[in-house]
Amino acid sequence: MMSVMSEQCSEQGGRRPGRRVRCERCQRPFSHCLCAHIPFIETRTRVLVLQHPDEARHPLNTARLAVLGLRNSEMWVGEHFPELEAQIALYPSAILLFPKREGDVRLLGDSRARLEELDRSESAPASCGRRLLIVPDGTWRKARRLVQINPVLEPLSRLSLPEGDPSEYRVRKAREAGAVSTIEAIVRALSLLEPAADLQSLLTPFNVMIGQQIKAMGDEVYRRNHSPRSL
Repeated sequence: MMSVMSEQCSEQGGRRPGRRVRCERCQRPFSHCLCAHIPFIETRTRVLVLQHPDEARHPLNTARLAVLGLRNSEMWVGEHFPELEAQIALYPSAILLFPKREGDVRLLGDSRARLEELDRSESAPASCGRRLLIVPDGTWRKARRLVQINPVLEPLSRLSLPEGDPSEYRVRKAREAGAVSTIEAIVRALSLLEPAADLQSLLTPFNVMIGQQIKAMGDEVYRRNHSPRSL
């Protein structure tokens, strides 16, 4: 388990032969550091990302960018999280960002009103907020595994995102129609939970990173290898 929060942008010590120096904070090559584009956004909802270890090693790690840009957030890396039960117990409302089950409803209308009621509750410590949004991060198969092997997640209410604009994650392919990157999913989820919040700046480093990748591969390679359905 680890946290990705850091206050400064700095080079990693000890360059390995044949590898570019990376920023310790955003983990991008130092020549493409994204730290200057990362905002610092306050939300009432605490975001906890559960990241599969395979995703942690991916060079285009959008969950890391989301956690760096959200003050009230944290990322745990692993598969089994025994600490989850104690974490969930701190919150009157803990929600899992995951496709709905049969019988579940999207978190709109009356469900949002219920969350607002819980926000006013005095049953949760003021220091940790009233609401927890848990986000599994990985491929669909690995995200499902994270949910399956952590049974404390099963009884939680699920937030299912409505169909929205196509993803801007144009340099990574996904098999599922309508799939979005983790950072885009977090922005859409928080926009449902906190409609008055301005969250668009959270996507700025993500968009810059995508632009960097497209520029590095060249327009011809990008057009040849990435269709409109690419993520």
